[in-house]
Amino acid sequence: MATTEAITIEVGVVFGSGGGRDLLCDIYTPQSGNGIGVLLLYGGGWSRGDRSRMRDQGMALSGAGFTCVAGEYRLNGESPWPAQIHDVKAAIRWMRANSERLGIDPEKIALDGNSAGAHLALLAAGTANRAEFEGDGGNEGVSTQIAAAVAYYPPTSFFVGDERPSGGTPATALMLDAATEELAAAASPITYVSADFPPVFMLHGTTDTTVPVTATLRMYEALIEAGADAEMHIYGGLPHGFTRHPSVLPTASTEIVLFLDRHLVDPDRYAKEAADAQAQMAAQRAAAPAAQPAPAGD
Repeated sequence: MATTEAITIEVGVVFGSGGGRDLLCDIYTPQSGNGIGVLLLYGGGWSRGDRSRMRDQGMALSGAGFTCVAGEYRLNGESPWPAQIHDVKAAIRWMRANSERLGIDPEKIALDGNSAGAHLALLAAGTANRAEFEGDGGNEGVSTQIAAAVAYYPPTSFFVGDERPSGGTPATALMLDAATEELAAAASPITYVSADFPPVFMLHGTTDTTVPVTATLRMYEALIEAGADAEMHIYGGLPHGFTRHPSVLPTASTEIVLFLDRHLVDPDRYAKEAADAQAQMAAQRAAAPAAQPAPAGD
């Protein structure tokens, strides 16, 4: 255990099991937490990466009062799909079951993922308590409902074949040789869009050649059309993986903090501020003198 800038870091905590082994997480606990838990999910194309990739984001969010859990999931070279989402669901259940130990509200757990981790975050957001995605990694019967999701450059729909649809990601990247159209659709977060989808914030760069920016655009359009609460930030000129850029992460983290603050930390305050602003604008319009008709022309 180490303490850095009033953030306590616990490394290698067991949160569940999968594939006959323990699944581990790192916990970033702020000195003065706000009661919100954030599960951090790393990227790496489902074939590489580990939870240490989320350290910078964990430190940034914990510095703002969020308790962060950077959880691992089995890569597809170790265990085939859907092991990855099973492990994410196990982490959500563990956080809820251990909410008192973590100092968080069990009904205010958010997910924050990069790339492949962003896909898993969005898929988990849209498939709470669906048996086919739950797995048996621990804490059976505990809900996997989440309160919000943050997704950096997320794959949102998969396809099979040579013709790439708008925003599509090849299903073979996730499922390898087992990819089928049915599995591709079932693994696509966009499939589960509804008015009940948790609030979502997506961030994407326009020069992303790994996951096209249209993946976020199509997901955003679908969420808005369904009546869900969604927002996005499209960064001009930024590539895939821009959270690794020291000059970009602070700005992106500030936006994430604002999103989580509005939806989970103090939503009533923001709702009141919005209502007050609307009332003030209405009063100003009512007090404004009526427009005078223009003089008639000759």
